[in-house]
Amino acid sequence: MKLFDVYSLFDLEPVKAKGYYLWDNKEVKYLDLYGGHAVISIGHSHPHYVKRISDQLNNIGFYSNSVKIPAQQELAELLGEMSGYDEYQLFLCNSGAEANENALKLASFHTKKKKVIAFSKAFHGRTSAAVAATDNKSIVAPINETENILFLDFNDETALEKAFKENEIAAVIIEGIQGVGGIRIPTTQFLQKIESLCEKHQAVFIADEIQSGYGRTGKFFAHQFADVQPDLITMAKGMGNGFPVAGVLISPKIQPKKGMLGTTFGGNYLACAASLAVLEVMKEESLIENAQKKGDYLVDQLQDIPQIAEIRNLGLMIGIELDRPCAEIRNNLLTKHHILTVNSSDKNTLRVLPALNVGTKEIDQFIQALKSEINA
Repeated sequence: MKLFDVYSLFDLEPVKAKGYYLWDNKEVKYLDLYGGHAVISIGHSHPHYVKRISDQLNNIGFYSNSVKIPAQQELAELLGEMSGYDEYQLFLCNSGAEANENALKLASFHTKKKKVIAFSKAFHGRTSAAVAATDNKSIVAPINETENILFLDFNDETALEKAFKENEIAAVIIEGIQGVGGIRIPTTQFLQKIESLCEKHQAVFIADEIQSGYGRTGKFFAHQFADVQPDLITMAKGMGNGFPVAGVLISPKIQPKKGMLGTTFGGNYLACAASLAVLEVMKEESLIENAQKKGDYLVDQLQDIPQIAEIRNLGLMIGIELDRPCAEIRNNLLTKHHILTVNSSDKNTLRVLPALNVGTKEIDQFIQALKSEINA
């Protein structure tokens, strides 16, 4: 049997990973500044993470959510404390796409409306409702879903106000920072406008923090830089440091009902162990602060390079827009310098998404390699 060939893959077969590094099957060492699209938040094989999961496997193993799992409440409490959303409710699931799909369902249940506003170059996942809210022309979404999605230009307040005036809006969904779309950051004014229009029209404000959340930006969530408080916040990727886990933070104004949402594997014992380990390491090692400092350092070191058109970042969610397509440079960073990065739908923008505990030495290694390729 062949694999269903839908992914463009690096020519790299990892066999070992530790800290910020990977080793392939030829014993070549790579600096990982990609982390599986911001999945690796506390580094590979962190000893506390490994112990948490190992202890869980030796205790009760995997078991899913059909019974009481005390670790779910423990996770909810620590997550509430660290994120600043202790009054919110937590629904656990498995992936970012599933989190966004459940958020869109909740918005429709709560408002009794169907239309959703999303934005150009958005990416919200690959399940039915999530795909429909993704501005990806290479994927054809179900017709009954796309009819209810209004795509607006990013940061366009006039279009946003017009859409609310002319439609019954259930929700607005926006990424804290667009990842696939090229590290595009919504303005503070735009996020505050979304919040005020949602409040005025009884719509639900959904912040997609799948890639930009969990401390990556120097705050727990990227939207917190704009001093807004969404009704629903979706998260995944860095939440489990590679273990499949996701969740939705839900405002107390949205009340749960039995059978409203469901998931087979969401919130299982291992997922909770992984998620708790990530939060514990983030807290113990001050990784949110480190993300801010190291992001600032990297950007500062790149300021004098004329071939860089723009750097867009908050913390360690970094987009480096070059004056040329970046695919060749990304490939050379991999093959010549053994550094993993990732490009975006904007073909000139290189994405850099290190673990939150990355050091200055590793950033300097990347900077030196990037400069050598840009000037080659």
